[in-house]
Amino acid sequence: MNMIIRSSDIAQWERFYRANFINSLTAYKPAVLIGTQNGEGLHNLAIFSNVFHLGADPALIGYIQRPIGQSGHTYTNIKETGYYTMNLVHEEIVEKAHYSSARFDKGVSEFEETNLTAEYIDGFLAPFVKESKIKFGLEFVQEIPIELNNTIMVIGKINVVQIEEDMVESDGNIDAASAKIVATLGLEKYMQVGNFIKLPYANVKGK
Repeated sequence: MNMIIRSSDIAQWERFYRANFINSLTAYKPAVLIGTQNGEGLHNLAIFSNVFHLGADPALIGYIQRPIGQSGHTYTNIKETGYYTMNLVHEEIVEKAHYSSARFDKGVSEFEETNLTAEYIDGFLAPFVKESKIKFGLEFVQEIPIELNNTIMVIGKINVVQIEEDMVESDGNIDAASAKIVATLGLEKYMQVGNFIKLPYANVKGK
């Protein structure tokens, strides 16, 4: 039996139930660890699920920064240094990655707390997660405030990518399934990317 849920119903729900429902309503999203450091070189690592591709030329990736509060270390570090990394989570590190979502105090390195390894690649000025199989470094280029809910769209340009060679297909597509990349559903559910259907580029019939 189908349910009809109206905005007035959603507004009355308990806050965590409401957050889980709305967050999982758009189904699977990537689990990504964002690595940063502040001007003093102190590391920060946080898991995000609201990461998205904005364009390939130039190569732009965006993410949504929630309202800045006690857990805004990622955003403040990006604004301070201008550089950050995105590291895709795979099944072997998912529990460690999830633990980065705990509210650690400023100055505490989530790399150390989660037992993930910070590494620097190709002279890039922000720490990568060594254990991640697909990772890229970004330079901050723009932010767009979203007044409706006091969030910020943060946009970065890809400067460097590290990926295992056999994960890149002949047409440039990345085989996320072989990398055992993990997706999120809601705030605390994770699942491995499974089989997929690959279809040819669509053209109007007869053309």
